[in-house]
Amino acid sequence: MNGGDEGAESAAQASPPQPLEWKFSQVFGERTAGEEVQEVDIISAIEFDKTGDHLATGDRGGRVVLFERTDTKDHGGSRRDLERMDYSTSRHPEFRYKTEFQSHEPEFDYLKSLEIEEKINKIRWCQTANGALFLLSTNDKTIKFWKVQEKKVKKIADMNVDPSKAVGNGNVASSSNNVSPKPYLANGGSPSKEFSFPPGGIPSLRLPTVTSNETSLVARCRRVYAHAHDYHINSISNNSDGETFISADDLRINLWNLEISNQSFNIVDVKPANMEDLTEVITSAEFHPTHCNMLAYSSSKGSIRLIDLRQSALCDSHAILFEEQEAPGSRSFFTEIIASISDIKFAKDGRHILSRDYMNLKLWDINMDSGPVATFQVHEYLRPKLCDLYENDSIFDKFECCLSGDGLRVATGSYSNLFRVFGCAPGSTEATTLEASKNPMRRQVQTPSRPSRSLSSITRVVRRGSDVPGVDTNGNSFDFTTKLLHLAWHPTENSIACAAANSLYMYYA
Repeated sequence: MNGGDEGAESAAQASPPQPLEWKFSQVFGERTAGEEVQEVDIISAIEFDKTGDHLATGDRGGRVVLFERTDTKDHGGSRRDLERMDYSTSRHPEFRYKTEFQSHEPEFDYLKSLEIEEKINKIRWCQTANGALFLLSTNDKTIKFWKVQEKKVKKIADMNVDPSKAVGNGNVASSSNNVSPKPYLANGGSPSKEFSFPPGGIPSLRLPTVTSNETSLVARCRRVYAHAHDYHINSISNNSDGETFISADDLRINLWNLEISNQSFNIVDVKPANMEDLTEVITSAEFHPTHCNMLAYSSSKGSIRLIDLRQSALCDSHAILFEEQEAPGSRSFFTEIIASISDIKFAKDGRHILSRDYMNLKLWDINMDSGPVATFQVHEYLRPKLCDLYENDSIFDKFECCLSGDGLRVATGSYSNLFRVFGCAPGSTEATTLEASKNPMRRQVQTPSRPSRSLSSITRVVRRGSDVPGVDTNGNSFDFTTKLLHLAWHPTENSIACAAANSLYMYYA
């Protein structure tokens, strides 16, 4: 009987991947010690495109900065060609600055007497066409559709006159080089000397020619989608059909066509008839990566709703509701505040949804609405400090989350410019804490992880860090002023880009 051998083989195949060892790759906009950070330079959005060859960041000053990958261009050819040449493709991604443009300007809403700040809330890449890059960017009220492409700069070549044969009006042409000014007649002649054209003309004179050797990147705003949101826009998300996208504010989600900027369809409206009856708001929304009719949105009560656009035009009634029941007796003043979901992301396969609330990352299976399949405790050591966090408003910080392209790991940020990477494969105990600096493992302390617990056939994981009050997972006192809110995972490789104030750090494993 080979049953035992087969069992051992399958167990070996199902063993979780080894924890990754993260290394510093690059930093853009690094601060020197003691340098003051300008408010407008603080990064507020990060997004890789689908290929991972381009990265966009937005800041509080309304600018969008684009970076392009360079390590794949240096060697040319497809991956197969590189393998034939026996060239290692395991180099980590390297990016360089490509261009930047002013996406949004500060505005003033005269009807409501409100200032609309220029801060970029979200950036989303659209499908490329004809070598041009397309992306959506939004501030609190207005979404813009940008096209970035290379334009050839036309230059006029100088008229070329051979100085050795310069006669007559040749002197006039080169007279601008002379230091001493000479008087000239109105028609271009010289009073001191009469001149005449030589027989056959002047052979050394060249007509001006147009050259277009230089290229420059030009960003052009193709469309502006405005006046559709009464409240602040918190999310935009492209549809897999390549034609439509959604925008979400606190109470409504609108569906747009990329080609039509003066019309949108309201597909979710949670605004009650009486605003005093308002109990929850929309915090994040995202389209399914492959099904163009499905999207999910999260709420301030910690629930996620999956809706199907085929059911009705107004999708106020959800198809599936995902929420976790709170443990009896655990309710406190802060329970609802820390339950609010700040970000949701679909996994690449569309089967799982990752959500981030104030204390935890949760992984949900869209086929199972009874609760999350895994919970990762990001900074449980802050629980005794919730009162202080409420006093200084840190409890309302909105941390983003991201998944790796293979779906085996998740990541999110924390305070003291730290971010956490967790393994979410069955049986994985990976829980790494990294610092956004040139030495990400500098303050690394290995903390024991709780073993996963099996409930029937579903593996529910609870992973935690250090529980020592007053210190972070590395034993250092935490700093609420330095928080890592925004980060993105490369779509195909183990590479993470994260923002620490005005600096963009990149790491690979």
